Amino acid sequence: MSGESLGYLLRQLETAWMLTSYHLDGLTTDECLWRPAAKGLHVHRVAEGWRADWPDREGYDIGPPSIAWLTWHIGFWWSMVHDHSFGAATLSREDAVWPGTADAVRAWLGRLHGDWRAALEKLTDEDLRSAERTRWPLPPDRPFGDVIAWANIELMKNASEIGYARFLHGSR
Repeated sequence: MSGESLGYLLRQLETAWMLTSYHLDGLTTDECLWRPAAKGLHVHRVAEGWRADWPDREGYDIGPPSIAWLTWHIGFWWSMVHDHSFGAATLSREDAVWPGTADAVRAWLGRLHGDWRAALEKLTDEDLRSAERTRWPLPPDRPFGDVIAWANIELMKNASEIGYARFLHGSR
């Protein structure tokens, strides 16, 4: 580990990952595909796999997302931020396909966590201050440490949403 700032960010990542893992443990495909309301963001079976809805706006009237959509969303943004920060920066939303089962979701997100953490562990304090790797989702003038902090917060938010949906499913 290069410096104190990276240490804070990695510990924050692990806290968010622990909550995510807690809500993914024991998750079933039935829970993933359950819809908490008549309308809301979800995934749909197509020839090439499972495609996720994409809202044209944000609003409470869109309805609550399914767990399948939430897990797709984590895989989407984590794949995107990793590719745009450490890869060719060619990945797009259409490239992110929901894997189809809860077991496959755990494997997919576990791999993304491992790849992301391994990439972050190589960073220096200068890398965190630099905007060189900041290509998505934040403006390119922001330090890369802000991208890592954003990813940590986004993971924690999505984990909380999965947990809430599991509570709803369990008490229905």
